[in-house]
Amino acid sequence: MLGSGWDMDDLSMVYTEIITEHNQDTTNKREIKDPDLKERGHNPSCGDDITLSMKFKGDVIEDLAYEGSGCAISQASTSMMIDLIKGKTIEEALNYVKTFIGMIKKEVTDEKELEKLEDAIALKNISMMPARVKCAVLAWHTLEEAIKKRKKGVSQ
Repeated sequence: MLGSGWDMDDLSMVYTEIITEHNQDTTNKREIKDPDLKERGHNPSCGDDITLSMKFKGDVIEDLAYEGSGCAISQASTSMMIDLIKGKTIEEALNYVKTFIGMIKKEVTDEKELEKLEDAIALKNISMMPARVKCAVLAWHTLEEAIKKRKKGVSQ
């Protein structure tokens, strides 16, 4: 990953920059016309509110975007997740969700496994801020719910 020579302050600063960049990037924050599936995720404790919209091509998530508002962590996490998931199969997406949630819960600690999360690894230590965990996982749980509904044949 970053290699030797990096201390925790450097790493923390890099992670903060990644979160800030994703929070400010609006590439994934847009409307998808006629989505195949929409799923709303809401965190009443802090006001995070997102709606994921998806288009599928067979079993592949061809397009994925979100609308909504919330804190920097929820918005950045959503953007990171979309960058990772778009173009993947449903099963690959679920695997990413499992790895991300496992990372947050400190159940997945293998660096090789975590590296596949790309920028989302910046949220690795969010568990040290318990009030922010729900913000970080909102989009991931919302995606998981949407996929479950798709598998059951439920649309919007």
